[in-house]
Amino acid sequence: MTINPNKSYLYEHVARIGKSLSSPKRLELLELLAQGEKTVETLSTQADIDMRLASAHLKALREARLVETRRDGKYIHYRLSGPDVAQLWVTLRETAEEHLVELRLALAQMVSAPDCLCTEDRESLLLKAQQGDVVVIDVRPAAEFNAGHLPFARSMPLDELEQRLADLPADSHVVAYCRGPFCVMSDEAVKLLRDKGFSAQKITDGVCEWAASGLPIEMDNLK
Repeated sequence: MTINPNKSYLYEHVARIGKSLSSPKRLELLELLAQGEKTVETLSTQADIDMRLASAHLKALREARLVETRRDGKYIHYRLSGPDVAQLWVTLRETAEEHLVELRLALAQMVSAPDCLCTEDRESLLLKAQQGDVVVIDVRPAAEFNAGHLPFARSMPLDELEQRLADLPADSHVVAYCRGPFCVMSDEAVKLLRDKGFSAQKITDGVCEWAASGLPIEMDNLK
């Protein structure tokens, strides 16, 4: 049997990707960047780490070719190097959820009331939103909505939601979503809406999960 002398070299390059994903904060940064491009200042705030540490993590992701940059004046904007990187994040998270009971239990504990979860499948929810039977709201920051959102969704950022309740029909059933299963903004939105008398649920999908399933994503702000 002939052994390829370059085999270890090939594995070494694949391992570069694994090494770059070995930090929880880098995974969080990837999830944030999957919502749209951001500056290091924004990423530092949203990931709750100082800018030097955020820059170091982004450097590691950039060296693995998972993120790329563009300069706009004095600001450097980071973005994923391709939609396959967002798919990689979804696949990694779903694999972890499938094999790690600790993760499944932790996710279950994040949902305080099981009836808060919408049980509609994606295609059914899309049809109901199209027909106006449900109102789907995106509670992420507006810039993330503009970069990509679920079809028929309305942008209602969490920090604006209470002031914009009048924009929602009082008799509507509202379905909220945010960045994905690890994000709690949709939970906060559902609690607020229910406290105000609305019929409201959430889905755990974000745009990454929606796109990974082959369903369309709408974009309002292409660069």
